[in-house]
Amino acid sequence: MSNAVTAEPSNTNHTNDSTYYQPQLIEAAQQAKWATDKRYEVGNEPSDKPSRYMLSMFPYPSGKLHMGHVRNYTISDVLSRYYRLKGYEVMQPMGWDGFGLPAENAAIANQTPPAKWTFANIDSMRAQLKLLGLSIDWSREFATCSPEYYQWEQWLFLQLYKKGLVYKKLATVNWDPIDNTVLANEQVIDGKGWRSGAAVEKRDIPMYYFNITDYADELLDDLDQLEGHWPSEVLTMQRNWIGRSAGMEVHFPYELAGQANSLDVFTTRPDTLMGVTYVAVAAEHPLAQYAAEHDETIAAFCALCKKGSVAEADLAKAEKIGMDTGLTVTHPLTGEEVPVWVANYVLMSYGSGAVMAVPAHDERDYEFAVKYDLPIKQVIQSPDGHTESVIAEAKTDGSEPNLAYTERNILVNSGEFDGLNFEQAFEAMLAKLEPRELAKKKIQYRLRDWGVSRQRYWGCPIPMVNCEHCGTVPVEEQDLPVVLPTDVVPDGRGNPLKNIPEFVNTTCPKCGNPAERETDTFDTFVESSWYYARFASPNDAQNMVNKSAANKWLPVDQYVGGVEHAVMHLLYARFFHKLMRDESLVSGDEPFANLMTQGMVLAGTFYRVNADGSTTYYFAEDIDIDYNERGQPIKAILKLDGQPVTIGKIEKMSKSKNNGVDPQITIDKYGADTVRLYTLFTAPADQTLEWSDDALKGPYNFVKKVWRIATEHIQTLADANLEIDSFHGLAINTKDLSKEAKNLRRKTHETIAKIDSDLGDRLALNTPVSSLMELANELSSFKADSGQDLQVQHEALIDLLIMLSVYAPHAGEHLLEQLGLDTLTLNYPTVDESALVQDMITMVVQVNGKMRGKMDVAPNSDPEQLKAQARSMDSVAKFLTGEIKKEIVVPNKLVNIVVAG
Repeated sequence: MSNAVTAEPSNTNHTNDSTYYQPQLIEAAQQAKWATDKRYEVGNEPSDKPSRYMLSMFPYPSGKLHMGHVRNYTISDVLSRYYRLKGYEVMQPMGWDGFGLPAENAAIANQTPPAKWTFANIDSMRAQLKLLGLSIDWSREFATCSPEYYQWEQWLFLQLYKKGLVYKKLATVNWDPIDNTVLANEQVIDGKGWRSGAAVEKRDIPMYYFNITDYADELLDDLDQLEGHWPSEVLTMQRNWIGRSAGMEVHFPYELAGQANSLDVFTTRPDTLMGVTYVAVAAEHPLAQYAAEHDETIAAFCALCKKGSVAEADLAKAEKIGMDTGLTVTHPLTGEEVPVWVANYVLMSYGSGAVMAVPAHDERDYEFAVKYDLPIKQVIQSPDGHTESVIAEAKTDGSEPNLAYTERNILVNSGEFDGLNFEQAFEAMLAKLEPRELAKKKIQYRLRDWGVSRQRYWGCPIPMVNCEHCGTVPVEEQDLPVVLPTDVVPDGRGNPLKNIPEFVNTTCPKCGNPAERETDTFDTFVESSWYYARFASPNDAQNMVNKSAANKWLPVDQYVGGVEHAVMHLLYARFFHKLMRDESLVSGDEPFANLMTQGMVLAGTFYRVNADGSTTYYFAEDIDIDYNERGQPIKAILKLDGQPVTIGKIEKMSKSKNNGVDPQITIDKYGADTVRLYTLFTAPADQTLEWSDDALKGPYNFVKKVWRIATEHIQTLADANLEIDSFHGLAINTKDLSKEAKNLRRKTHETIAKIDSDLGDRLALNTPVSSLMELANELSSFKADSGQDLQVQHEALIDLLIMLSVYAPHAGEHLLEQLGLDTLTLNYPTVDESALVQDMITMVVQVNGKMRGKMDVAPNSDPEQLKAQARSMDSVAKFLTGEIKKEIVVPNKLVNIVVAG
């Protein structure tokens, strides 16, 4: 029982045997050669070659590569190598998304500074990446946690602050009262802090915001430019996230302590205005605060509302609770008094912190109204049977029926507006309210301004100073960068920057008096929003982005990454590109011309359920596995104790399930070329890949086959005392080629054309590997019986190796060098159209649907001639024992003779 691939043992000594495929030796040698030659470094100077910028989303330096990384970077590398062969000057850089919460958590756990942990991980991951044979320009490498990088986002922040595109306001956050720190939404587990276990509170703190909503229309409209170049699902996700909606801002007047005011509410359904039976406000809203000052019960309720997560998903799942404030506002159409409730599902940071409630036509409002016995007034006509069908469905699944009808329809119970449809009601209500300044048309977005302040240590310092005399003051540009101290070991309790006098204490740039630095740091999405542009000029000390370098390389021609980044990262990068464009740093409206979202890598799981109900997962290498004939695991035994384990589901590789595959172990055993081929051959690049150690044998044996074909060809030439160099560039005399030689040439040039189309036009990365395997099979079965045959064989082998070098660069280039080629000057093979022309084809001859022979004929031969030739064949004639009823000719494929009896 074993899950090992059938392969030569890696410790077998074949060191001096060049005919034996030894990936461990040749891959190290090729990588050393590439590094010495600086093979993949490119400059920013003008070139007569067209440029191509290929980029995979850069990694967070967690310390170890996983197979998702391998697949991601192999995709962009295959495309990079292809375009180099096509004559492009290709830039494929690599860097590190250095800041982030995982480094802080690791620092807390290991009592080591995040900087030390991060840079050690970078060194480790860089070495792992180099094992893959990626054609990366390492001269452009940087980490976003270095001051040389983040000083420029500090500089841009100051430019945006001057233009009013940065502002400061209170924001509601998750607050851990024990650790005295802000928690990210993912750090709140069942309403408690992930580390302290304390009940999380909502707290309002000042934060800096990028005014991304100023660019909302452009971000939405420019998605049209990306149609056909980005996956449609990503475009849809971004459109939904931006969420432009036209509606009405309605004002509900009220008087408080003798002061006239209004409660402002945005709604996309003003047609339901006559159905408003209460309004709900956030606990921090001035109306709720006024009520709390005058009623201890309301004050206690408002305090309760401040507990719990601020994540939208958590709010949606939380029980909806509220309390009547005793206050009212005036309905703008009817003049009736509408009660004001404070509710936990309304956040002050969303819109105006108030919503109008229409229980008859909103499911959340309906639940709330039923719970607190509030009026429910229907103002939109519902279809016949609506109530009955909802009640019946609720009975079926055992839930409470929600009778809210949420679709648009004709207005009812709305006085003068009865009988109007949505559009008519919108205009009629606006016409009545707008002259009295009680409503106005408004465009609103689901997208909210980007809060970039994080109350954490390991991030880019925000370049602002807090002065008791001048308020908030920006740092002077000549004083950038504001450098983050790197010798800090956080303990998880608050932001340690607050406790470093050398960092905090400074002087006000405006008045010169003592002041304090801002201790918040940037959201790490800021670093990843512009790194692609910095790669164009990573060492420029004078500019955020060098304009001439940006003009040469940007936009990124092909961006590769996971679909999980469809909204946040990709949206913020598009926003930053427009910001940099408006600072005259870059040209064009979009950062990424083409986007590919690669599929996840999945693997099987193996586990046991323990007596206490917990589950222990095991690594595949610790299990002996039996497979069926289809390669599926059917039995699993733990090596340690010889007892069975359960074969679980195929899931995304993760540490928690112990189903990850260490790329380094796999590369050490089978070579990087095999791993590269496997990750792209097994499934289309944009679909999930189910990892199977057993399936590695296919690409591994394929590389071995090519190696054998090449070494045998070299030996054949040596045995015939023929110089390899004499074959290079030698024109093949195609006049008297044998049928087999013509077929090999045709297969060679068909493969050249197909792979060119697959990679250059269709972005299909798995099918070229199949094409290469087919060509290798044809080449393997070809027997060279003449000098012409040897020339054809040599041409096919060279072309095969050049195309293979895109996927398996170590073996491909090594063998090309053994054949005397300079791999620095390789070009993608050119299709010889004449080789594609078939002067003879093989057609099948059937009798009553069964094959009885084959015949070689000219393409597109006359059907009557084909029938006659088929009848005359000895292997066919003996089956023509009855009356011929019908003769069917499928052009260029087969002749089927139907005989009676």
